[in-house]
Amino acid sequence: MSGKPKLHYFNGRGRMEPIRWLLAAAGVEFEESYLDKKEDLTKLQKDGSLLFQQVPMVEIDGMKLVQTRAILNYIATKYNLYGKDMKERALIDMYVEGMFDLNELLIMYVVQPADKKEEYFANMMDKAENRYFPVFEKVLKDHGKDFLVGNQLSRADVQLLEIILMVEECKPDILAKFPRLQSFKARLSNIPTIKKFLQPGSQRKPPTTEEDITRAIKIFRS
Repeated sequence: MSGKPKLHYFNGRGRMEPIRWLLAAAGVEFEESYLDKKEDLTKLQKDGSLLFQQVPMVEIDGMKLVQTRAILNYIATKYNLYGKDMKERALIDMYVEGMFDLNELLIMYVVQPADKKEEYFANMMDKAENRYFPVFEKVLKDHGKDFLVGNQLSRADVQLLEIILMVEECKPDILAKFPRLQSFKARLSNIPTIKKFLQPGSQRKPPTTEEDITRAIKIFRS
């Protein structure tokens, strides 16, 4: 055993990508074991590795953790990315839950039927621009610090940067009306561990393609 966390998922973003981001931001090296076929998932299910028969699953500190939020909570706590007290943690949780809602819209876009894609995309961008990003712009303005909560990096900052970059892949000028988010993006992207993760050749996954979805369906649904 190398002692590094080991991530079990298919070779794509999906629900594992926020976990990759958080580990990378914490400066933690990790290994990945990709599910390439249905049998790979079945093996994990049959040997008792998956509590609810689902991935993502992360082997860390002698545990086999499942459920994305539970995994992120553990990593954030272990690496001091979860605020300094209960009030800060409550704010982090609240912000992150909003980010999960937007992230879910982004994840599900690529699986929409062709005749629904245009309408779905417009709704997704509308929510990003008029529901979610204005909130975080205001939080940064009202808080007056470099970070969303307290005065140090938290999981909320890491996940917000991840989502900003995902939305920009869909609409490059999405931050035009959000100067504080523009500055936030620049600051966070320059943190050494995150800067490294954003370089080519890192374990960050590229945008999900329809081929990725076809591959995932064969693993998870067939």
